[in-house]
Amino acid sequence: MHPTNRLETAPPARPLRADAARNREALLAAASAEFAAHGADASVADIARRAGIGKGTVFRHFPTKEHLLGAIVLDRLVTISELGEDLLGAGDAGRALLEFLTAACERVQQLDLSFLLAASPAVLAEPAVSAAQERMFGVVGALVARAQEQGAVRADVTGPDVILLMCAPSHAASPLQDSDPGLWRRYLGVLFDGLRPEGAHPLPHPPPAAPVP
Repeated sequence: MHPTNRLETAPPARPLRADAARNREALLAAASAEFAAHGADASVADIARRAGIGKGTVFRHFPTKEHLLGAIVLDRLVTISELGEDLLGAGDAGRALLEFLTAACERVQQLDLSFLLAASPAVLAEPAVSAAQERMFGVVGALVARAQEQGAVRADVTGPDVILLMCAPSHAASPLQDSDPGLWRRYLGVLFDGLRPEGAHPLPHPPPAAPVP
C-alpha cells in the first residue's frame, strides 16, 4: 500500500498553527455531528459546511473520509480510557465502575461510541485505533476486577461482558430519546443491579471470548 493511503489517525507530529488547530477542532466536531446523524454515509461537503471551512481544508487534514472517521474513533476511545484510568484509584471500586458506565452511556447517548459501529474494518485495524481499543478493554477489565475484589460485582461477570453491555441502556431507551432523553439512566440502574452479587442467579450461557466480533 502506498504510504499516503495508510490511515494515520494519531495527532500530528508537529504542533499545528493556532488557526490550523482551530480548523481541525471545528472539523472533528462537525464530522462527529454528521457521522452521528448519517453514519458512514455522511458527506465531506456537509461536514465542511457545518465546520465553516472548505472541502479542500478537510482533505488537507484528512486525505479520505476514513481517515477522518478514524481520528474521531481514536479520540473517543482515548477519552473514555483516560476516564477509566482516573477511576482505577478510587477507594470505592463499585462506585467507580458505575461512574465509568454512566460516563460511557452519556457518550453513547450522544452517539459518540456509535462510531465504532460505523467504522470500516480498515479503520478499526489501523494500529493507533487498535491500540486504543485494547487500552479501553484493559481499563474496563481492571475496573471490573477491582469491583469484584471488593464484593461489589458478581464473580461470574467478565470485562468483555461489561464492554458489550456499555451501549445497552442507551439502545434500550433510543425509541423514546426525543421525548425522554434521560430514560437511559433508568436502564443503566437495571443493568448495574444485574451486576451486583446480591440475589444473583447462575448465568445460563458462558461469557464471550472477546469483547467485540
